[in-house]
Amino acid sequence: MTSTIASVDRYYSLAATLLTLAYVAGIVGLQLPALAPFFRPLVPVNLVVSLVVLLLYHTDWRPSFVFYAVLAVLTGFFVEVLGVQTGYVFGRYAYDTGLGDQLWAVPPVIGLNWLTLSYCCGTVCDRLPFPIYMKAIAAATLMVVLDIFIEPVAIRLNFWTWFGQPVPIRNYVGWWLVSLALLAIWYGLPFQKKNRLATLMLLLQFVFFVGHNIIFLLQSR
Repeated sequence: MTSTIASVDRYYSLAATLLTLAYVAGIVGLQLPALAPFFRPLVPVNLVVSLVVLLLYHTDWRPSFVFYAVLAVLTGFFVEVLGVQTGYVFGRYAYDTGLGDQLWAVPPVIGLNWLTLSYCCGTVCDRLPFPIYMKAIAAATLMVVLDIFIEPVAIRLNFWTWFGQPVPIRNYVGWWLVSLALLAIWYGLPFQKKNRLATLMLLLQFVFFVGHNIIFLLQSR
């Protein structure tokens, strides 16, 4: 495993460049009407590829990390199933067509995205000079801040819908609580929270969603 990490580490600059280009292209492609039909089906593909590339740079594959990865994916997916089917947790919403095929009215890729976001936020906040419980709170809060930028874009790009209603506060509270539970487990498990790609990946997430929000704002004027 060490040799594999060393091997992919040599290609970090290439991986970082390609990811950056992919996210920037996503902003442009999804905003241009002529290109949007070609880029929309690539959204779930990009989520999967982003996670795969991120995990190539993970440094500690002991069983505790594998446990967390599986737990985060399953928790993220099934809490969304619960949310969609009952209206609890996040409020009344439904997934649209933008994230691909669905199982129980939820795209399975959304579980992978919960792993990606919790992984990136957990890794970035692990550098803070705080006790573990404060790191978990900081990382969960960072995830909610990102979700604030995600929501308007997700609605406009047909990722999900709130049926014409404003995004409820319950959504952000639910995001924070689920994130906090996952990140408390993340910090409590004995594996290294190091990944040189995590900061860039999180930054690209912010660039992607903030960029779309800025464009939508300019279009509304």
